[in-house]
Amino acid sequence: MSGHSKWSTIKRKKGAADAKRSKMFSKLSKEITIAVKQGGGSEPDYNPSLRLAIQNAKGVNMPKDNIERAIKKGGQDGANFNESTFEGYASHGIAVFVECLTDNNNRTVSAVRAAFNKYNGSLGTNGSLSFLFDRKGVFEIPQSEELDLEELELEIIDAGAEDIESDEETITITCALEDFGNLNKKFEELKIEPSSSELQRIPNDTKELPINEAKSVMKLIDLLEDDDDVQNVFHNIEMTDELAAEME
Repeated sequence: MSGHSKWSTIKRKKGAADAKRSKMFSKLSKEITIAVKQGGGSEPDYNPSLRLAIQNAKGVNMPKDNIERAIKKGGQDGANFNESTFEGYASHGIAVFVECLTDNNNRTVSAVRAAFNKYNGSLGTNGSLSFLFDRKGVFEIPQSEELDLEELELEIIDAGAEDIESDEETITITCALEDFGNLNKKFEELKIEPSSSELQRIPNDTKELPINEAKSVMKLIDLLEDDDDVQNVFHNIEMTDELAAEME
């Protein structure tokens, strides 16, 4: 569930197939539930993690009822999700980093391992890919006529923004992990509500593959992303225009 630039993971466009939207809502519901349980309560004003999770849910037009149910679930004893990560290689030497939230770790391990095996990948030990990915804060802001991009850049660079990309629909801002909180506060001060604010694992180098090889790797990525326990999948495929067109 990430951005659109060359180093980011593939995110299906908002408003895509209903099945994809349902999966996205399920993953965001888990994030809200975890934020309530781990972040100190159900009031967004006093729980920054919950405030971010709700903001991301609103950014993909998740219904208010879904958000409220997830908050309520977080206050109940039965919602015991744990975070887990998996690292490995897909075919053709592509690095893959998987982040999960699960209430049954054995089930999740089995599903992730089966996905790698099905598409000729191999799981590695945790930490084996740490040299390939940097953890960064990534914000997406919808373009608007009222937004002065030059003025915005001056404000957010002082708060720690490292990279700013824009297209006709979205402004994407990247920052170091330690500046994630500073930028969140800056957007609140500026009364700007990002459609997405999240920590991503950004590859420090990408690998371009022939289109057929890249498409075979993306079958693994898709299978992992479709698993209910998987929250995010990061990889280091170079997202060429040709591959992006194939994935639409």
